[in-house]
Amino acid sequence: MATMLEKVSRYLPLILLITAIAALLQVALQVGHVFSSQNIGVWLNRNSNLIWWIVAGACFVAWTLVILAYLRHTNRLPARLTKWKTLMDILDRLTNRREVERRIDAQPEALYIDAEALAETLRSKVVGQDRVCLELATQIRRRLALEHRGKPIGVFLFAGPPGSGKTYLGKTLADAVGRKLLHFDMTQFSSGSFASTSLFGAARGYVGSNTYGKLTAGLRDTPDAVVLLDEFEKAHSDVHKNFLTAWNDGFITEASDGQQISTTRSLFVLTTNAAVDALAGLAREYADNPDELRRAADAVLRTAGFAPEVLSRIDRIFVFEPLSGLNIARVAALEIESMIQGYGLEISVGGINPQILLDLVNRWRRMGYVASARDLVRAIEEVIADSLIEAKRRGAQQVTLAEQDGKVWTEVVR
Repeated sequence: MATMLEKVSRYLPLILLITAIAALLQVALQVGHVFSSQNIGVWLNRNSNLIWWIVAGACFVAWTLVILAYLRHTNRLPARLTKWKTLMDILDRLTNRREVERRIDAQPEALYIDAEALAETLRSKVVGQDRVCLELATQIRRRLALEHRGKPIGVFLFAGPPGSGKTYLGKTLADAVGRKLLHFDMTQFSSGSFASTSLFGAARGYVGSNTYGKLTAGLRDTPDAVVLLDEFEKAHSDVHKNFLTAWNDGFITEASDGQQISTTRSLFVLTTNAAVDALAGLAREYADNPDELRRAADAVLRTAGFAPEVLSRIDRIFVFEPLSGLNIARVAALEIESMIQGYGLEISVGGINPQILLDLVNRWRRMGYVASARDLVRAIEEVIADSLIEAKRRGAQQVTLAEQDGKVWTEVVR
C-alpha cells in the first residue's frame, strides 16, 4: 500500500486527467446520447446508471488515495491509520523518515577535481607561493574524493610573514572551487565575553540570544563554505575552544538554541603571522621535507602561543616564504593594475615604468618582515591616485605611468 501511495503521489496529474475524461463522458451520455447511432452507443445509453456508479466509485477511490498520500507525505495521517502497516512507508513505520532524509542530504558526496588545474589557477593569482599552491590543491583533491567524512574537508593553517599572500590565497581558493567565502578577522574576537557570543550566539536569557552568531548563521545557510579565519592566534582562548568540536566532531553548536550545525562540508583556512622569522628559516631548511617541516613548525607555533589541542586538529601547516625580488615587483604590478581598474581605467601593455616598480620593491625591503600587501597598496595609492583621478576627469580610458626624478604621473593613451 505504501508503494501504491507513492505512485499515486507521482501520477496525480494522470489521475486528475482520467477523472476529468470520465466526467466528460458521463455528461455526454446524459445530455447528448452521442453514441446513439452505434451499437456501443445503445449499450452505453441502456447502462448509463451502472456506468455512472462505476465512474463515481473510481473517482472516490482515486481521490481517497490522493488524500491519504498527501497526509502521509506531510506526516499528518491520523494515529489510527498510522497503525496500518500497508499505509506507511517502511521508514515511517520503523524510524523517523524525516530525520533519515535530512541526514542523507547532509552527507558529503565524493567530488573529483583536477589538482594540477586548481594549482595552476591558484599560482596564476598568488605570486611567489607555487609550492604551497600545488600542495594545497593536492590536499583538497584527496579530501573531496572521500565519501565518508566525520570532519571538515580540511583545516589548514597558512603561516608566514605579512604580505606573503596568505589571506589572498584563502580568498582565491574559495573562488577557484566555487564556494562562498566566510571571512573573519579574528583580532575582533579577542575579548572574552563578546568574542564567543558574536561568533557562536548567546545563550538564552542573554542579550542577542534571539539571533544566531555570525559563524553559526553563515554555516547554517552555506554549509559548504570556505571559512577564512585571519590571524587566528589573536582570538580569545574561549573562541579557540569552540572550534575544537567543529574540527574534531564535525559540528558546531549555536548557543541560542543548542542547534548543532554541521561542518563536514566546510573548509577552514587559518592564517597567522606568529613566529615569522623562525618559520621563514624552517621553510628554507625543510623545503623538500614536508613532514619534518610540519614537526618543526608545530614546535615553533606552540612556543608562539598556539595551544597543543588546536595544533593537533590542524590537518596541514603551509609555511609561506617571504616575497623577494621579482615577486615583489609582480605583486606591485598587479596591485597597480587593480587600482587603475578601480578608477574605471585600463593600463596599456607595458604601461608601467620599470623605475616605479623598483622604487616600490626598495620601499618594501626597507620595511622588512613587517611589510604587508596593505602597506604596498597604501604606497601605490600615495604615488598614483591623484594623477589617476585627474586622468579620469579628462575623460581618459587607457593610461600609462611615467616616472622621472622620483615623480610619477599619468599619461593618457589616445
